Amino acid sequence: MLKLVLLVILQSVLVVSAQTLLKISVELFGKFSFTWAYFKTVFTTWQFFLSGLLAILSVVVWMYVLKRYEFSVAYPMLSISYAISLLSGYFIFQESITLTRWLGVLIVMAGVILIAMDANR
Repeated sequence: MLKLVLLVILQSVLVVSAQTLLKISVELFGKFSFTWAYFKTVFTTWQFFLSGLLAILSVVVWMYVLKRYEFSVAYPMLSISYAISLLSGYFIFQESITLTRWLGVLIVMAGVILIAMDANR
């Protein structure tokens, strides 16, 4: 079970990192327009490229998880990404995270722990 948890954490870190870089890159693009200059900016921004690469890596890790573990155990564990995304919002985007959000994520994490404990039976 520890291997599954570590793989899901890895997959979650990869997908949240990809989404974080995607947010950074779309903010760098400026106002959207159907112009060559705009799309040149999109496809020459390293954050956009790295976002795609990390997304692909997250899919590869997830494919491995799906192949090896029960879907009803593995998929709910992806909720770990909620906690990681809150940390990304707080530390990278300096977002204010309310107590209600933290409590919500703690409740979700309690659910993940219950699923992991049940899978060990």
